[in-house]
Amino acid sequence: MIKNYIKIAWRNLWKNKVFSAINFLGLAIGMTAVILIGIWVENELSFDRFHTNLDSLYKVYNRSAGAGEISVWDVTSGPLGKALEENFPEVANTARIYWSSERLFSFNDISIKATGNEVDDSFLSMFSFPLLQGNAENALDGANNIVITKTMAQKLFGKKNPINKVIKIDNENNYKVTGVLKDLPANTEFDFDYLIPLKLSPTVMNNWGINTYYTYVQLKPNTEINDVNNKIKNLVPDNSEKYNWEIFLHPVSKLHLYSQFENGKVAGGRIDTVRLMIIIGILILGIACINFINLSTAQSSSRSREVGVRKIIGAGKYRLVSQFLCESLILTTIGGMAALAVAMISLPFFNRIIDSSLTIQYSNPLLWLGLLGTVLITGLLAGLYPAFFLSSFPPIKNLKGSLSGSKKSFSARKLLVILQFSIGIILVIATSIIYRQINYTQQRNTGYNIDNLIQVDIEGDIKKNYDLIKNDLLRQNAVTSISKTGWDVTLNGSNGSGFKWEGMEQESINFTLYRTGGNFAKTMGLKIKEGRDIDLNEFPADSSSVMINTTAAEKMGFEDPIGQLIRDNDKTLKIVGVFEDFIIGSPYSEAKPMLIFGNQEHNYNMVIRLNPQNSTLENLKVLEQVFNNYNPAYPFVYHFVDQDYAQKFKDEQQIATLSSLFAGLSIFISCLGLFGLATYMTKNRAKEISIRKVLGANSIIIIQLLSKEFITLVVIAIFIAIPISWYTMDQWLMDFSYRINIEWENFIGASLLVILIALITVSFQAIKAAITNPVKSLRSE
Repeated sequence: MIKNYIKIAWRNLWKNKVFSAINFLGLAIGMTAVILIGIWVENELSFDRFHTNLDSLYKVYNRSAGAGEISVWDVTSGPLGKALEENFPEVANTARIYWSSERLFSFNDISIKATGNEVDDSFLSMFSFPLLQGNAENALDGANNIVITKTMAQKLFGKKNPINKVIKIDNENNYKVTGVLKDLPANTEFDFDYLIPLKLSPTVMNNWGINTYYTYVQLKPNTEINDVNNKIKNLVPDNSEKYNWEIFLHPVSKLHLYSQFENGKVAGGRIDTVRLMIIIGILILGIACINFINLSTAQSSSRSREVGVRKIIGAGKYRLVSQFLCESLILTTIGGMAALAVAMISLPFFNRIIDSSLTIQYSNPLLWLGLLGTVLITGLLAGLYPAFFLSSFPPIKNLKGSLSGSKKSFSARKLLVILQFSIGIILVIATSIIYRQINYTQQRNTGYNIDNLIQVDIEGDIKKNYDLIKNDLLRQNAVTSISKTGWDVTLNGSNGSGFKWEGMEQESINFTLYRTGGNFAKTMGLKIKEGRDIDLNEFPADSSSVMINTTAAEKMGFEDPIGQLIRDNDKTLKIVGVFEDFIIGSPYSEAKPMLIFGNQEHNYNMVIRLNPQNSTLENLKVLEQVFNNYNPAYPFVYHFVDQDYAQKFKDEQQIATLSSLFAGLSIFISCLGLFGLATYMTKNRAKEISIRKVLGANSIIIIQLLSKEFITLVVIAIFIAIPISWYTMDQWLMDFSYRINIEWENFIGASLLVILIALITVSFQAIKAAITNPVKSLRSE
């Protein structure tokens, strides 16, 4: 019986080649999108899932109330980890990690730069990063032990056994290789090429106010996390009267997807993008299924006699439904195989869009189960309604070709066309608004001159030769200004509160903190509104001076900020300058109050303003020569500030690109269905069209006649899509402090675009019918 179903189904599909091809193409495209989205979603959901102790691993966060909001940050103090381990029996283990740093590694005559971390020796036993050589329990026991990845070992040692080999770091300290790690997978929040033991100074070890490390905690089995958070939250204020903030644990399993906090609580993060992609995948597949339903029910009259004959010779409704479902499943199975092939071919292009290296894991049974499930669900969704619809007609009416349900089917078909175009229009409008938001933020005034600005890490001999490097570059006219800073000028590296000043009326303000060795405003191109730049060479007392931005001056209540004093615990700072706000963190956020300290020590970054009178290539050649002269052991590595700033838009640009891609696919699939329906309608109304032409109707009238109904459906879809898309995108924009207003141009432009595409799609068949010789249609069969 099944063999007979398949044979008849194949014959029917082959008989109706055009409709089968349209259905096949729509389903294949829809399932390809689902496969690609599924691979991406699976990768996002799998981040750090490989850790054996995942369910008991947590990261420590700080939470502090101030200035009407609750701030959350994940950088913690040195003594915190051991205090948790010693004072709370629920804590099985802790590990502190110092943030990533790039260093020079040398072995014999080979030198490379690699990025890694200083960690407690318990790190490798808490996290499941497999060692190919060495023992995780003691690999980092020695103060000068080092664990490196397989790729780093190959770069340094080639095919030699790296264990017990001695590596020189930064041309200063020797470290012995005690372990080789398997290269880190792409789906982890960690990113390191090496690990060395964490070394803490006594000051940092005992200071609860210096937040410098990430702290991870492993809890004992069957521990209730809420109980632990209630117990540990006051650990910092209990140990220091100066610092009043809570701590809490956040699961490592949620670090990738749930990293956004609002008012002290988790408010989403990457999971929002994952949910968006899942919804888009479901919608695209739904549009493909609607095509199948519409085209299948549209062919009801051509298959009515077949159904009637089968009923008269004894076929029950169950057998007819089975037959039509079989046809649907055959088509979706072929479409599924084609979709997998297309996904394989298009995956490199998809990876470029999302800047990833996703692969299809053919050995993963979930892939095949997911593909099988998609085929079955799609086949059933697409085939159930047509199957019951076609099998429901009385045999007499079937044989006469008069279907009482035709009017109803036509109404249902209209509804489905409206639905699929509504979905497509929503995606088009959403994409246009996302692009507008990105462009609006990219055009935002950064507050400094971003052109011709580069940064170089202070490493090796740069620190001791800083003045020589600076003077040499200025003498050769390759640069116009240089400043050394605490960290990257595009990153919000530090925050702090607890500052006091005369006339302070509000609760503590959380400031963005920054350090500079001088000439920062000049080098960055900041606009000084009052006072002057910090200059430690001309004003040595500037080591106790600060500059503040206009937002800080406003929140601190200063009418005349210059000369005002700020108390930072036991230290008094004098305000010497006020500058206009500049973007140092997220370009989507409002400006935060900011303090810039004069400080000659603890600066790890150089900001260099290239001379615009010379070509960039000429300037960089001079810089390379000078840095190689004064820091010969290190390669000259630089990065442009404008490129670093552009990276801040990466996530939103990916969303926009993916949205535009899938919006285009949804409209294309919808138009495929529209083309199929127009083809079928033109075929059924061929005699009517011919009679109208004989009676004097011209081609324009015929085209209007055939196009009017479909364009009306698209217009209805537009009116449905506009309020839904407006509400959805308004909610999305609420996440940005610096945001656009939703304008009517977005809706009008998207609507006109979709109407034009639909009109072109329908007009192809309409024009074909209008120019056909009426004699061919009116000729007797």
